[in-house]
Amino acid sequence: MGSSLIQSDDMITLWGIIVIWAAISIYLEQRFKWAAKISGAIISLIGAIILSNTGIIPTESPVYDAVWAFIIPLAIPLLLFHVNFKKIWTESGRLLIIYLLSAIGTVAGTIISFFLLKDYIPYLDKIGGMMSASYVGGGVNFAAMAGKFETPGEMVSATIVADNLMMALYFVILMIIPALSFFRKRFSHPHVLEVERAAEAGGETTQAESFWKRKEISLKDIALSMGTAFFLVVISFKLAELFGSWIPSGEEASFGINLLGGIFGDKYLVLTTITFLALAFFPKYFESINGSQEMGTFLIYLFFVVIGIPASIPLIVQNAPLLLVFVAIIVAINMLISLTAGKLFKFDLEEILLVSNANIGGPTTAAAMAIAKGWTNLIGPILVVGTIGYIIGNYIGTALGLWFATMM
Repeated sequence: MGSSLIQSDDMITLWGIIVIWAAISIYLEQRFKWAAKISGAIISLIGAIILSNTGIIPTESPVYDAVWAFIIPLAIPLLLFHVNFKKIWTESGRLLIIYLLSAIGTVAGTIISFFLLKDYIPYLDKIGGMMSASYVGGGVNFAAMAGKFETPGEMVSATIVADNLMMALYFVILMIIPALSFFRKRFSHPHVLEVERAAEAGGETTQAESFWKRKEISLKDIALSMGTAFFLVVISFKLAELFGSWIPSGEEASFGINLLGGIFGDKYLVLTTITFLALAFFPKYFESINGSQEMGTFLIYLFFVVIGIPASIPLIVQNAPLLLVFVAIIVAINMLISLTAGKLFKFDLEEILLVSNANIGGPTTAAAMAIAKGWTNLIGPILVVGTIGYIIGNYIGTALGLWFATMM
């Protein structure tokens, strides 16, 4: 942290770099066809990887924590204000099937990877439990399993670095796949076609420019968008905190009680639910607000920059190259099983890629991908389905970790 050109406590400079690079990424995506093909999300992410790996910015800072703590929660309701509420539930039910099939891919990948590498990586039983929980749920599950299995701190740190690099690389792969003819010939892709048709009809330089063309927006729209988003976040997080304190959790609690705690104590699940309820009860109010999607999307681009920053290539090379191989095998098998199951059960390419993203990265990265690609009808459903991973991830991680321990 101390060896970077810009120090981790230089808040204004780091915020400036994140915001400026996100703005440049959006400009490039909308101005140039080459950038549109790569996508602004990938430009944001790769730029961040270069900045952190060349020592210009640190790999850790309270600024990055703030993006996770404040920016993401604000972006979620802003992006949901104009979704088709009725479609959310029908699409969520459909996505849940392929999501669970993708989770099977994570479990299979973890088992195969464990047996291939258990003689070469210490504490792989504990790490396997952590990564299977994380690659079905998210970072919350990773932290829970690290505590449960009492994994040594240096192994936790090395695994986090491998995970960050793998997630960044996988996000780039997932963003590129919809543009490849190999996949387009073999899978239906209606959401991709819808965005492309809109771009052709608009006559703009790029698809992104067409999708994000200028709309009427007032000071009142900005005020109501941000005020309402903050209100929903505060109410939801306080409710989640309250529910979490009421419901006992831990090893002594039953499966049902832990499940209830996972559902009602999860901030993002409560936030998504409260936002949906608000949309259902006050549809005219939300329809009258312009600009919320644009504001939410800009916040998500800040997130794209931040998820690329911790992907430290020198740290992997020095500390744990085999851990990168371990997580890469899990991700590769998850993708293979997700695509195979998706093809077998006739799911759209966009649905398959989003559920794989939700498994590996969590609902926030999956929603971010849907936003960046313009697949607006899938943003709400993937948030709903992705949060289920938080609930089931710990049970999968615990079961695999305990089983692996018998073979170490």
